[in-house]
Amino acid sequence: MFSDKKEKRINAEPGSAQNRINEGTKLKGDVSSSGFFRIDGSIDGNVNTPSKVVLGKAGVIIGTLTCENADIEGKFEGTLQVSGTLTLRASAVIEGDVTVGKLSVEPGATLNASCVMQGGKAKTVTAINQSNSNSENSKANLFDRQSQIKKVADS
Repeated sequence: MFSDKKEKRINAEPGSAQNRINEGTKLKGDVSSSGFFRIDGSIDGNVNTPSKVVLGKAGVIIGTLTCENADIEGKFEGTLQVSGTLTLRASAVIEGDVTVGKLSVEPGATLNASCVMQGGKAKTVTAINQSNSNSENSKANLFDRQSQIKKVADS
């Protein structure tokens, strides 16, 4: 009776296994798993998991990382797609393109990337230019001494 429950519990959590790539290990190619990763080595390729990825201080990924959550202390270069929360620790160095749901950055982290938040809408150049020109006109009228003098004289 009790052994049946244990078997069901094990089968219900297929993605709970941890995959570990230790320091000194170098992988070249694509890595995919349903479990979460702890990477202290080097990967030159694509990493894909529907779970969490932890990139340690000695860890390096050059390529594409697609995951739910990521906690980065090491170096990443390429395309980073995190559907949940991306946490950049103080020693993290990120270069490339980043798409995230939520972003947490500790002081000292380096983020040299274009970053897009999921669900956000990119502003068009026309809309930005139009809003800037409208705000410049209102600022010009607000700080224009001649128009202020004219307003005081008319009243």
